[in-house]
Amino acid sequence: MKKNVFLLILCLFVVLTACGKQQTSSNPHEKEEKASFYKKENQERYQAYQKQMPDLSFKDVILRVNIGLDQPYYTHTVESPYQNTNQLLVNKYYYLGEDYVPKNLVELDGTYSKGGIYLVKEAAQAFQKMVDQAKADGYSIRAISAYRSYQYQVHLYQRYVDQDGQEEADTYSARPGFSEHQTGLCVDVDNRVMDFNHFEETKSFQWMMENAARYGFILRYPKGKEAITGYQYEAWHYRYVGEEIANDIKEHGMTYDEYYMEFIDKE
Repeated sequence: MKKNVFLLILCLFVVLTACGKQQTSSNPHEKEEKASFYKKENQERYQAYQKQMPDLSFKDVILRVNIGLDQPYYTHTVESPYQNTNQLLVNKYYYLGEDYVPKNLVELDGTYSKGGIYLVKEAAQAFQKMVDQAKADGYSIRAISAYRSYQYQVHLYQRYVDQDGQEEADTYSARPGFSEHQTGLCVDVDNRVMDFNHFEETKSFQWMMENAARYGFILRYPKGKEAITGYQYEAWHYRYVGEEIANDIKEHGMTYDEYYMEFIDKE
């Protein structure tokens, strides 16, 4: 009798254990679905994109779909929220209106730029501190382009299209309204000696990689992240996001697009 009861209890234990394991493993993405950046309305898109990209983790699938990367560039676009803040995101899915001009634009003097270069005041102050420290450490950094108006981008983009065709131009130049330069928060740099296209080859670039985050700047279009940013690697293009965000992005090796979807966009 005791033996039968023992066997019955053992069987029940085995069944309950198996049921528990089945329940736990029935949804391998349960943790991600509870995350703040999981959007129920995108569930079908997550599933479809993961079938296309089976090697991606489900977290990466969520972030990329939230960015919009499961859809062609410049489709399903929305106007960028958080305008006139450091959290502003502009890419091939988030745009700024034709009349958008950032507040508090200030001109950088010749000590820090080639002239005629404007940044939002907070970004300008941080850039100047960064350039001063780089100089103290023996390195040269200069702004060669920063704020660009919508109309400026119209002419610049069309020039590249005429030169290389639209498909090629879209890999390195933004369409009007979709350029980060319109935010007044990003800056292209050189070292006053070499052309900006060769900035990666300079010691100033290495200094930037080590120190830019301390002043609130990130390398906006990193190497190996082209599928996420939608642009070719640009060693000369830096975006001001503030020290806290910049250091988080550097620590986690993220793009700003990914960071924005995980930590800023909560809608």
